[in-house]
Amino acid sequence: MKNLLFDFISKYISLTEEEKNAIVSLDLFRSAKKGTILLKEGQRSKESYFVLKGCIRTYYIVEGEEKTTAFYTEMEALTPPCVVSKTPSDYYISCLEDCILLVSDSDMEAEVNRKFPKFDIMCRILSEELLAKERIDFDEFKTSSPEQRYQNLIQKRPDLIQRVPQHQLASYLGIKPQSLSRLRARIIEKDKGQGAFLNLSERM
Repeated sequence: MKNLLFDFISKYISLTEEEKNAIVSLDLFRSAKKGTILLKEGQRSKESYFVLKGCIRTYYIVEGEEKTTAFYTEMEALTPPCVVSKTPSDYYISCLEDCILLVSDSDMEAEVNRKFPKFDIMCRILSEELLAKERIDFDEFKTSSPEQRYQNLIQKRPDLIQRVPQHQLASYLGIKPQSLSRLRARIIEKDKGQGAFLNLSERM
């Protein structure tokens, strides 16, 4: 797992052996079982997460119903808004699978950035990338139909189709599970129709 992390970091900055040893000495690696709740609504936290293996999700509970807002898988980072605002969390974070996570807190990050300024540069780049991605995802979600959202998911994050329970996937797309089943069936039929048309065209 250390090598996975260092390979990821090397895309942004180069590390000396001293810096690698400093990261390892922080004891950031955590294992969490499927179903573990990492953060609850109303809880205060200083912890940020980086997924080395597995999948975590964020969700709200509205009138007793879970509303999934995001999934984070391998090589994705999550800093809950409550860490930045220093207020109680508005949502939950839980593990959808057995996970291996890098867990850091704001105090620790400040100390590392003070000792090794290049980490501060990397964190800023990552924050900018994440903010841009979230902005694009939000705009796409607001301006697309459920079918377009599902098609975007297939194109950009096909692994989630197999890894995430259907009711959570439907919640993420903003529709009911029954609607997702009908949507899937409609897309399959449409793909079959397009395939038949292509075969016919090739024969002609």
